[in-house]
Amino acid sequence: MNPAVAILISAVVGYLSGAMPFGYWAGKLKGLDIRQHGSGNIGATNVIRVLGKGIGIPVFILDALKGWLPVWLATSFLAQQGASAEIVSTGAVVAGLSAVLGHMYTFWLGFKGGKGVATTAGVLLGIAPLAMLGGLVVWLLFFFTLRYVSLASMMAGVGVVATMVALMAKVGHWDFVMLSFGVLIMVLVIVRHRGNVSRILAGTEPKAGRKK
Repeated sequence: MNPAVAILISAVVGYLSGAMPFGYWAGKLKGLDIRQHGSGNIGATNVIRVLGKGIGIPVFILDALKGWLPVWLATSFLAQQGASAEIVSTGAVVAGLSAVLGHMYTFWLGFKGGKGVATTAGVLLGIAPLAMLGGLVVWLLFFFTLRYVSLASMMAGVGVVATMVALMAKVGHWDFVMLSFGVLIMVLVIVRHRGNVSRILAGTEPKAGRKK
């Protein structure tokens, strides 16, 4: 198969996978529109806040899986087609980025979706697990220090890019496709959290485990 066609298919599959709004559907199963409650976000954090961990944690897992699955499919398919390592890597990155964009801009909800943190984690698990681990460490550090989920998520994006840079510098090989993906994801997550930044600066952003 033509590599360009294969990568295009990876992008379509990635978007369709990422666009599945599990948080919204979970709310509907409970008879409510999750967008009208809590922060108004369809992501797992707001689902946990509104519907509890029993529903929110499965939503987080599903949101992560819809990022991991298209990456795995793209990698497996392109490898079976005998594509070069560069094409396989590019296909995986395109599928992953499309999944994140699908979550953020899902056609199910008028191209308005979540902030992409769980889906990004799933994508990184598939294409850059060590970078995901670096981002997780940063997330935990900021979360347990300051108790802001939003701030921890933004800084995790920075941690992912920093980990990628450190690993590439260590081995002396720079994968600019992967690094560009990390930078783009970091920017997207920060942009999607711009409202949270305003509330943090204003002192109105709720902290995890505390009442507003």
